[in-house]
Parts: sequence; C-alpha cells; structure tokens
Amino acid sequence: MSTFDNYLAALADSAHRERMTEVLSWVSQTYPTLTSRIAWNQPMFTDHGTFIIGFSAARDHWAASPEVVVITRFAAEIAKAGFKHTKMLIHFPWDKPVDYGLLGTLIDFNIADKADVTTFWRSESDEDFAPQGKHGTNSYSH
Repeated sequence: MSTFDNYLAALADSAHRERMTEVLSWVSQTYPTLTSRIAWNQPMFTDHGTFIIGFSAARDHWAASPEVVVITRFAAEIAKAGFKHTKMLIHFPWDKPVDYGLLGTLIDFNIADKADVTTFWRSESDEDFAPQGKHGTNSYSH
C-alpha cells in the first residue's frame, strides 16, 4: 500500500481512512496485475498504462470513478444497489457496507473493455460506443 500511504495519512477522519485503506487493499489484492498510482491527488489503478478506476474521499461519502462509459453502462445496477452517481462518480456512503461485487463488476468491465486501449483515457469516440461496451457483451460480473 506504500503508493497510497501519504494519501491515506492525509485523511483526517480515522474511520474514513480505515474504509479507504480497506477498499484500496481489496482492489490491490483482487487485481494484483493492476498498477497503483496517485494522480490528481487521488488513488487510482491502471492496466497497461490505461485508467481503470480511481477513488476519492468526501465528507459524506467516498467515490469511485470508473469513467463515464462504465457508469452509463451500469447505471441500473448502481441504482439497484442503492447508490447515487453523477456522470463521473459513484457515491458510496461511509456508513454503508462496501459493495465489492459491484466494484468488481465495474473493474472487470473496464479491464476487458480497455484491453486494446493505448491511451490513459478512452478517446471521445469510445465514449459514444454502445452501452454494452465495444466488445458487445453484457455479461460482466465479479
């Protein structure tokens, strides 16, 4: 976790720090091939140099940012799980259990969908592809 130590130490609320440590550790352990890094003062994970998911902490929630395409694709699942989202972020209340199944689904989708992406972010043309992803599958579950 040394990549994230300074970020975590800067979180003033010990319960928030503990939750973020738990989430980041889960991603690191579940997806050991992803690279952890800090960019824009946020912890994130990449695969072959392309963004997979980022995280941030706010007063009332922590957030995951898997890119617009992923939030659009999984909006119904996110809502069904009881979480709010914006175009770019999914809000997870600090006092609710972590939905690792949902997080895994988002990460799995991004890893598979971005397998051939050679840039950090998806290109604008990729943002417009079909909601099921460019590989045309709807079956992503963790």
